[in-house]
Amino acid sequence: MKIDILVAEIGSTTTVINAFSNIHTDRPKFLGQGQAPTSVLDGDVTIGLQGAIENLKINLNIDDLTYDEMIATSSAAGGLKMTVHGLVYDMTVRAAKEAALGAGGIIHRVTGGKLRKTDLKKIMEVKPNLILVAGGVDYGERDTALYNAELIGEMGIDTPIVYAGNIENKDEIIEIFKDQPNKLYVTENVYPKIDQLNVEPTRRVIQEVFEEHIIHAPGMSRVREMVNGPIIPTPGAVMLAAKLLKEEIGDLVVIDVGGATTDLHSVTEGSEQVNRILISPEPIAKRTVEGDLGVYVNMRNIVERLGVEEISKRMEISEEEVEELIKNHKPIPTEEIEKRFVEELTKEAVLTAVRRHAGKFRHLYGPGGKKTIAEGKDLTMVQYIVGTGGALTRLPNRVEIMKTIALNNKGDELFPKKEAEILVDNDYIMASLGVLSKRYPEAALSLMKQSLGID
Repeated sequence: MKIDILVAEIGSTTTVINAFSNIHTDRPKFLGQGQAPTSVLDGDVTIGLQGAIENLKINLNIDDLTYDEMIATSSAAGGLKMTVHGLVYDMTVRAAKEAALGAGGIIHRVTGGKLRKTDLKKIMEVKPNLILVAGGVDYGERDTALYNAELIGEMGIDTPIVYAGNIENKDEIIEIFKDQPNKLYVTENVYPKIDQLNVEPTRRVIQEVFEEHIIHAPGMSRVREMVNGPIIPTPGAVMLAAKLLKEEIGDLVVIDVGGATTDLHSVTEGSEQVNRILISPEPIAKRTVEGDLGVYVNMRNIVERLGVEEISKRMEISEEEVEELIKNHKPIPTEEIEKRFVEELTKEAVLTAVRRHAGKFRHLYGPGGKKTIAEGKDLTMVQYIVGTGGALTRLPNRVEIMKTIALNNKGDELFPKKEAEILVDNDYIMASLGVLSKRYPEAALSLMKQSLGID
């Protein structure tokens, strides 16, 4: 069987292959999916890729399979591990962090101001795939970014460096890394003026660096033997899909509740009313990662948040039965009671992630009386809440879980309103379509609408 394009999602534990046909027509088609254990630990990721293709052949009931192109997303080998270093935490540091997260980075260290010896030690321990240096508005403060760059250059590590700070430092930064083993990428300032974010150029560079250097990660050295197209971080691919969909249907939030983390992507300008009283700027496309909220690896964190007594009350079962569910928890629930348990975990993960992602109103009292300000991301104009990932595409009550977001607004939170429509990525292909959109945006959009049931 001849297939137009295969998209591989190379995860830390599982490699998934999605097959698509009719890519060059106005009616592209999702054919099916195969999966196999990721083989990074075997020193060769192509073993898992080939295994997923064999599983796809079984699922499609075919003996032979050929394809024109294979592209990929990856969170294998620890994903895109990054450290971020800026000037003032609430300004350039936050802007750099927004750029890194939106590109799919997993941030292990964030610093503001001049680096200390303990910071350098932590960088060595993290062994990042990429270091992002920022600091200073354009033609403003220069010394901190130069000082940090010099210290990083003296570390003698070959980690790629992205510089996205004061543009006036460009020549000095190039000089600092001229004789160092690091490959340097200079891009536009993420915070060029006070209260102005400019994160998209840095996001693009980060994804380019990831694609260029991912083949050097453990087990990934032979990936180019099979993958002949782009490779980008899986979370960054979801963000690309979310931005593409926003242009078609309007402001939206994409929620992915996984086994280890809960990711939330929002693409919205917010309301004019809130923007007028916002105390610091927010990016149009924002991603947050809740590393403590997962329904399998981090299940116990959510149980502790809720409490065994509360779970038993909600599920109308005994506390002993809840303890038994915790003890025998599986990655994929099969029994009805197991699914109900995971639904409670998922609901708590969703509400907590939205609460951490969304902004809120604050009331200040002074000599002139009460003044209302807003801080954080405004989600009040969101028209669609999209569920992707295992939990929000497979659980029986996934739609009801997402509907509870608006109902749990404490009154001062900038949550989506109850009128927001719930959509489900039924084929669980959003990440694949994000990387597909880099070459075939029209096909990716059509496939996304099919999966969401809005075609």
